[in-house]
Amino acid sequence: MLIIEQKILSKIFILRGEKVMLDRDLAELYGVEPRRLREQVKRNIERFPSKFMFQLKGKEVDSMVSQNAIPSKQYLGGALPYAFTEHGVLMLANVLKSKQALDVSIRVIEIFVKMREYALTHKEILLQLSRMEKEVKGNSKDIENIFMVLKELIEKQSKPLPSRNKIGFRRNDEID
Repeated sequence: MLIIEQKILSKIFILRGEKVMLDRDLAELYGVEPRRLREQVKRNIERFPSKFMFQLKGKEVDSMVSQNAIPSKQYLGGALPYAFTEHGVLMLANVLKSKQALDVSIRVIEIFVKMREYALTHKEILLQLSRMEKEVKGNSKDIENIFMVLKELIEKQSKPLPSRNKIGFRRNDEID
């Protein structure tokens, strides 16, 4: 299970601000040919609004190759690939109607959910750190003032005190 999860995670990319998977990678996971997957999508295009799926542009493919997200343009089979969001992956499983597609799509959706939870957890931690930083910055003037007063007290105590006349009764042997 962990190997499958890692394989799926390695095939999730962020494009246009969305976490997506490419049609070729999904076809491999679902056990179908990429062109068959694209055919089913075209036959059921009304099920795939832009929030579920979009086709990559040449610049996006070039960027993915340059970032080593995909090995080369040939990896994509010559066509500009489709990118499927979390909802598109689920819809794709419904369109393909195979047991393997259904099982894999459930795993993919679970991974998308875990990624979202992970991101939210880290976002909360970052927000708390930001608040703490603001508090420390807000208190830094107070801390500086405390140190300044402490330094003044230390300086006053390090100066010798002027001699004073003793107060109180003196015995006869103490008289000057």
